[in-house]
Amino acid sequence: MTRSYVALGANLGEPIVTLRAAIAALRELPDCELVAASSLYRTAPVGLKYQPDFINAVVAIDTVLPAPTLMNLLFRIEERFGRQRATNGARNLARTLDLDLLLHGDQTDTNPALTLPHPRMHERAFVLAPLAEIAPDTKIPGYASVAELLASCHDQRIERLVSGPA
Repeated sequence: MTRSYVALGANLGEPIVTLRAAIAALRELPDCELVAASSLYRTAPVGLKYQPDFINAVVAIDTVLPAPTLMNLLFRIEERFGRQRATNGARNLARTLDLDLLLHGDQTDTNPALTLPHPRMHERAFVLAPLAEIAPDTKIPGYASVAELLASCHDQRIERLVSGPA
């Protein structure tokens, strides 16, 4: 089994309801066991301005699936929740649901289709705060522990909304 971490985010529709439903969908993935879910967090959007705040969380999943297979299953869940990916390469857009594979064990890969660890996760409080809640000692390959990296994001606005599992 490989321990994987998946970030969830949404800022369109009813994001709290969406994240709770997405976590339920993640519990049903084949060959996967959801072993932990963070609290929900409200965060300011990164990148483009004039968007609603995001609701974010992170889950831990134990799986026998290879990373590309797991990522494809995450894409299917996003589609079920109405996610439409930008075809022009735009990033950081408002969305109904975003699922990002952050870590897949200690695997590193720079494949354009799936980069591990997830790019820029080490700079983002909206990833690091919920990840620190469920796995503070986890080391991000090529960087430092989650708790150490979170300390360097003190200037990013983040608010825990719901304590305990989302």
